[in-house]
Amino acid sequence: MGVKRTKADQMATLIDEASAINERYEKAKAEDIIAHAAHELFPRRMAIVSSFGAESAVLLHLVASVDPSIPVLFLDTLKLFGETVRYRSRLQHVLGLEDVRVIGPRKRDLEAVDPDGTLSMRDPDACCDVRKTEPLSRALAGFDCWATGRKRHQTTFRGEMPILEDDDGAYKLNPLANWTRDDVWAHFERHNLPMHPLVKDGFHSIGCMPCTSKVVDESDSRSGRWAGQAKTECGIHIKKTGD
Repeated sequence: MGVKRTKADQMATLIDEASAINERYEKAKAEDIIAHAAHELFPRRMAIVSSFGAESAVLLHLVASVDPSIPVLFLDTLKLFGETVRYRSRLQHVLGLEDVRVIGPRKRDLEAVDPDGTLSMRDPDACCDVRKTEPLSRALAGFDCWATGRKRHQTTFRGEMPILEDDDGAYKLNPLANWTRDDVWAHFERHNLPMHPLVKDGFHSIGCMPCTSKVVDESDSRSGRWAGQAKTECGIHIKKTGD
């Protein structure tokens, strides 16, 4: 009878194999990457994190086609557009997602650091931390991997990211890393996916209402996020180690 491998042993083996896995993933279809990660590498231990924003329907459609029971975590910062909240409900129904979990900031944390709701204007990094980073960290405690819809073309910061990357002791999966904007919109059209209602108004990357505006540069889909600031990331994709 074989010795049962611990979770630590399994994760250590995965670290050793990460390079080979990424080489395989670079040549694979996004749905095959999701299926392999969800069913082979991290069975019942992988979640999808989605903002239900401008391009989110693509990743969620692929997930639903692979396994609609994979948990989907939706961060409700309490600063979202009403259109986003309604879009979440519509996509969940249309795609048949079976396990969408709404998570958000703790009331006592908001009362401590943002009692009047204006922290985003004074310190956007602190606002992202209390409303996004901390809630997501708590929600991911039971998972070994979480998948995102990030793409390399979006920002310089994302330009070199691997498809499977270490994330402070867990793993992050970026199955759409190689996709271009044309790939995304072609998928929308091919599968007749519902569009976020704000896209037609010029919002190509949609986050919290106070920090999202119409795109400044049509060639940069994220130019409407924290416009006029050096900030390009909310913090959930930056390792606690600072890497």
